[in-house]
Parts: sequence; structure tokens; C-alpha cells
Amino acid sequence: MLTTQEPHLQPDISRRAHWLNHLERHASALPDRAALRFGEVTVTWSRLRDRVHALADALARRGVRYGDRVALVMGNRPEFIEVLLAANVLGAIAVPLNFRLTGPEAAYILDDAGVRLIIVDEIGAPVIAAARSELICDLRTVTTAAGDPSHELYDDLLAEHGPRHEPVDVPEASPALIMYTSGTTGRPKGVVLTHLNLQAQALTIVRAFCLGGEEEVNLVASPLFHIGALGSVIPTILVGGTVVVMPTGSFDAAELLILLEREGVTTLFLVPTQWQIVCDDPSIGERDLSRLRVTSWGAAPATATLLRTMAVAFPDAVNIALFGQTEMTGVTCVLAGEDAVRKLGSVGKPVQSVSVRVVDGDMNDVGPGEAGEIVYRGPGLMLGYWNKPDATRDSFGGGWFHSGDIVRVDGEGYYYVVDRAKDMIISGGENIYCAEVENALAEHPNIAEVSLIGRAHRVWGETPVAFVVLRDPKNELDIDSLRSWASSSIARYKLPTQLELVAALPKNASGKVLKGVLREGSAMPYPPRRLQV
Repeated sequence: MLTTQEPHLQPDISRRAHWLNHLERHASALPDRAALRFGEVTVTWSRLRDRVHALADALARRGVRYGDRVALVMGNRPEFIEVLLAANVLGAIAVPLNFRLTGPEAAYILDDAGVRLIIVDEIGAPVIAAARSELICDLRTVTTAAGDPSHELYDDLLAEHGPRHEPVDVPEASPALIMYTSGTTGRPKGVVLTHLNLQAQALTIVRAFCLGGEEEVNLVASPLFHIGALGSVIPTILVGGTVVVMPTGSFDAAELLILLEREGVTTLFLVPTQWQIVCDDPSIGERDLSRLRVTSWGAAPATATLLRTMAVAFPDAVNIALFGQTEMTGVTCVLAGEDAVRKLGSVGKPVQSVSVRVVDGDMNDVGPGEAGEIVYRGPGLMLGYWNKPDATRDSFGGGWFHSGDIVRVDGEGYYYVVDRAKDMIISGGENIYCAEVENALAEHPNIAEVSLIGRAHRVWGETPVAFVVLRDPKNELDIDSLRSWASSSIARYKLPTQLELVAALPKNASGKVLKGVLREGSAMPYPPRRLQV
């Protein structure tokens, strides 16, 4: 690790191809152009560079070093991006957490990652307060919220005087982020993403969106703790454009349309549910959206009706579907707008930087039109799962990363997802792993057996449905009481919205629950009683 302060002895620092050097370049070449916009606040490139280094200095004075983990639980705001960059300046690893987690869920992640310091805002503070009693690690907390005397203030860190951090060489192969995803076994797994991974994702989006330069304006309306949101921020930083951050809150289509017009937004990613709400908003015809070049979507399927509606609502924009997963730093396949309706249901074709095979259980390539697991290689592929060598080894069987997605390929080379080997529900763009929820619900004193499936939902795409066998049928269980009981251990967005009380779960000869039977509702050996919120 290079820590000398003589610039002429730092050739490696100067040649690194990652967002730290992009920040330095833009601060020098575009000092007064907007890097971040948040409401009425504009942070120029030079101001962003200064704030990032001031924060890095303060973190270094508090003992943060190369390889340490710095967590953040925050809503969408410029400080989120500042924390990521400042941690990386020191060679530390940023760990974003979902602010919807419960205390126990957050505590597990913080302890698993061995977090040294965490930065929160008023949205994330309650999560950490709830987690603190269960934490094993000694956690130092900084807050952006004034008036909290129990923690250091973010602004005080930026303003304090003291020794500067020594320059640190951060190789492209070193970790930049740990993004936690819910695990199929019920425990979250930390996906370790390197600076090379982030750069590969940035170049993928630059190609897919045909990004130009500093004239690009990306609106971030998705939560920044998602790889999908960061996947649009990083390429915008690469080209020197402006990132407009939409505040966290209930999704407001009218406010989004105002931002699109006022900020001259050129690129925007939303999940299909959000696009439908935007297209239905009566104010859409009142806005000048001619600068919007790219509308993109993913995380859930879009209907032909929605795609046609988007084409009418945004006639000057190219509509692009994105498909991938956190372990690949986001995007692995792209479906261009001109094919969206003709190839409805397809996730498109693999991007240029990703090698893809579709294989059977013995790693043999399957034939055209046959179903198999899609496996990957490429520069976007994660370093591995944090603290989980067995899971990492299992995911790389045969020298390829096993996605868990079952796909088929048509005669023109378009990919279609036909099943998810990893038992997962996608509700409103959020991934919900069934095993995690099932493990939590199984702790209920009156639940003998439980199985979770996803059911189609008009607004959210899918919604979790719990099939439950009661220990004592005389003791009734309703959906409201179940959700209330479980809300202390799992985040609300993971809670089932429907409860079906059954006499038995359908199983095969080895005792495995037949979720296909639950989904289809056919050949059910019992009459379910349906309860929903």
C-alpha cells in the first residue's frame, strides 16, 4: 500500500481507473458544474471533491483504515454518495444497509461485516437504535441529523481541523462495496464488489444508454442502497454528468415529472410499477420532457400495454429493459426498446462484457429453446460472498458463476427467464427470499409448518402469500396478527399480505413442499381458507 505524500512517487494512484480518479478529474476539469442536485442544493464537482476528502480525513482520524468497513443507513441524499466515496478514498469498504430492516436484521449484517463505523440520517437512526442492543461489534455512529447529542454530527466531521489522511493507493481489484442480499437459507449474504466491478457496470450502462458527457442528467428515484440505483450513479460520475437525487418518501409521480422537466433529466430507471403510476398521472401532458433520452426499467416484468403507453408518453426516449443481479454488479442483459413488444417477456441479449452459457445440472450446454441455468463470467462478477467461503465456492461450480435463474434462448438469441432456482419473490422491485420469511414465521407459537410463494399483484407485480398449517386449529390466526407478530423480526416489505390456512402442505416423496402446487392451486389435498390485508 502506497502512503507516501510525494506525488511523483505515486504513479499507481494516478493511473487507477475507478470513480475516485473520475472525481479528481471532474473537480479539475469541470469545477463549477453540478455533480449532485438535491432539491435546492447543488454540489459542484470541486465542492464534492472537497467534502469527500474532508470526510475521509475525519474518518481516518477516527481510525478507519484500508480494508475497514464503513456502513451507512440513509435515505436518498447527497451525503449517501459522499460517504461511499470517502470510505473508498481510504481504501475502506462501504456497506449500505436497507433502512427498512428491523433491528435484528441490521444487527446481523453489521456484525457479519465487522463494521467499524456507521453513518445514519433521521431515516436510518431508528434502525440502528433497534439494532444496538443485539450488536456484538463496537459501533461508532455519526449522524446527519442535528439535535442528536448521543452521536457525532456529520457536519462537524466535515468542519473539524486536524491531520490530513495520507494518500492511499486503491487497486481496481480491491473491494469497494459489500451489498447484502437476502439468502436462500434465510441469512443475508454480503456480495463483495470491487472497483473493477463498478467500472465494468459503468461502461455497460455507458454503452447501453449511449451516454455522452457532462450534459447527461440522471435522476435517481430508486433507493440508493440498491445496486440498481448505484448502477446509474456510477456511469454518470464516469462521464461527468449530474446526478439528481430524489428524496426518500412515498412515490409521487407528479413530483417526479416536475423534476424531469426542471432538471432536464436525460436518463431515468424505474420499476414497471412506478412507470405505470407515472404514465397514469394527469399532469404528464403538461410537462416538457423532450430532454429525456432513455427510459429504462427492470426488476420485474412489464406488460405490452405499459410498454405501448410509455412509447406514447415519452416519444423522444429510447425504452431499455435491464436484467441482472447484485453478484454481477447489476446488468447482464439488455433489451432494446424496438424489441420490447416484439420480444415481450424477454430480458434481451447479454451485454458485450459478459460471457454467458445456459447449462444443465452437469454443466452441459442445453440446446436452443431448452431450459437451463444461466451462468456467467465477466469483469462485473463479484469477488465473492463476505465471510462465506462455502457459499462462494458453491456459486462458482465449474468455473462459472451460477445465477440461479433458469432461462431459455430463442432462435434469435433472446433470453427468457422461465423460473428462479433461488426461491425469490420480487415485489415492487424488492427481492424477498422465501426461506428468510419462512424461517421467521416458523417461530410463531401456533405455526406448525409454513411455505411462502409469490402471487401476481396488479400494483407490485408480486406479493408474498403464506400457506400455514396451525399447531392448534382451535387457536385462530389472522393476517393482521401474523404481520404484527412478525414485524419485529423481518422488514415490513417482506411480510405476507395474504394468509392461507391449510390442513397440510403438498409434498413430494422426499418431504419437499411442492410450491408449484401452491402456485397453481391445483390438486390441493385440502380446502384453504384465505385471509388477506
